[in-house]
Amino acid sequence: MITIDGGHLEGGGQIVRAAVALSSRTREPVRIMNIRANRSPQGLAAQHVAAVMAAEAVSGAETEGVQIRSTEILFYPGIPVKKDIRVDIGTAGSIPLVLSAWLPQALETGGTITITGGTEVRAAPTIDYWNGVFLEYLRSHDARVSMEIESRGYYPIGGGQVKVHAEPSAMSALGATAPCGCGIISASSGLPDHVAARQASAAASIAGDLPVRIIRQRGPGVGSSCTVYSGGHGGAALGERGLPAEDVGRMAGEAFLEYPEGDVDPYLADQLLIYLAAKGGSFTTQEITSHSMTMIRLLEQFGYTITLTDHHGCIEVSA
Repeated sequence: MITIDGGHLEGGGQIVRAAVALSSRTREPVRIMNIRANRSPQGLAAQHVAAVMAAEAVSGAETEGVQIRSTEILFYPGIPVKKDIRVDIGTAGSIPLVLSAWLPQALETGGTITITGGTEVRAAPTIDYWNGVFLEYLRSHDARVSMEIESRGYYPIGGGQVKVHAEPSAMSALGATAPCGCGIISASSGLPDHVAARQASAAASIAGDLPVRIIRQRGPGVGSSCTVYSGGHGGAALGERGLPAEDVGRMAGEAFLEYPEGDVDPYLADQLLIYLAAKGGSFTTQEITSHSMTMIRLLEQFGYTITLTDHHGCIEVSA
């Protein structure tokens, strides 16, 4: 059994999600202690419990201690079986972050997951970034995965619903090949129609001439988001009360342009490290984040080595 210090380096929920995903793939049981020791409050929140449940379902695992505010859990992976599962976070917790614990094993065994929660949440990738940048990168390396956004959910109500279907995939080694999609996706719920249009227009004024998609819905909550992406790079911003729609769009455009160099932006690099370790290959990025360093250290505990090399002003990340 591998013992993992959940308070190490970045010390957030990423360690829990990645550890159970790696345990699922390697069949190595794990004990995670000091969970979210660098956060307040410490311990598991609802979205972390949901992430462990998703990994548990796809890997046939048995668990101990998986409950709200728990600071230590045990995860014993079993025999993975292709199945359809449903997970309700119960809050506006991030659906993409929960999916990150399920997908690595799902791409081996196949299956479908339907998750209810938040599609656009602070300190997490928007659902449009996750689909248009992250999943598209995996698809460009032969991952067979599709996603349907059935409804969007914003803080504090949540209530968004997303379905993801994965087939067993013989992914190729990761490389400079980037997703070819690009665009501006401006979404709103429970707001006047002009809000999403103003966000998109402001984003285009910063990011340039990209295809625009505007999505409006009624309920279950009130909120908005704008995501700008092209290839392996993306940026996003969320609306909030009192923040003009034009500011949301400009913030998304500026986030998109913040890291123009390299094959992938630093946030995508964070998310790809598990797949890089499993499939090999390399990519370049402009900066190595604290999340990436945490992931690299965690991967070492499972026997994977990630190498960082200065590469013409970028960092080459290889395995």
